[in-house]
Amino acid sequence: MTNSVIYSLIGLFLITSFTNVLATLKTILISKKIMNPVYILVFIDAMIFATVVSKVTSSEGLHFTIAYALGRTLGVFIGSKIEERMALGVLEIDVFLNNKDKMIQVAEKLREEGYTVNNFLARGHNGDKRYKIEVVIKRNEYSVFENILDQCGVTDPTLKIKNLSKVSGKITTTRTIS
Repeated sequence: MTNSVIYSLIGLFLITSFTNVLATLKTILISKKIMNPVYILVFIDAMIFATVVSKVTSSEGLHFTIAYALGRTLGVFIGSKIEERMALGVLEIDVFLNNKDKMIQVAEKLREEGYTVNNFLARGHNGDKRYKIEVVIKRNEYSVFENILDQCGVTDPTLKIKNLSKVSGKITTTRTIS
């Protein structure tokens, strides 16, 4: 294998990784209904894809196909890591506690941080009293929520976490305290 073929394989691997990062981000943005950047990502991805496919199909040997497949795999991995860091979206979290005082403490701490919080008396397994805290937060602030639970001495609570596509009205989804 010549140096030019090796460089071509490395370039194909890197470009394919990059386009798959773009494709993963595009999918995430579409699922979150954030459309404006999607059009640009699709255009760039299509231009690169057309060039790469012509290179892979015109090459001889399996090594270009393998470089392409490995690049796509790495691209998905990197794209998912970027998505985790961006943490786009809004969550509705329901916390179920048996202790009323802990429920009040957690709910008040969340309110102090600026979140909109609802709390309820609920019935759990066998009709036993339980207390439910309902809070809507931005996904990238989930660690703030976890820290509040820790500060209040709540460990291993029962949580129900839902992704929301839209929130409107008088619901605060982000901290008002810096």
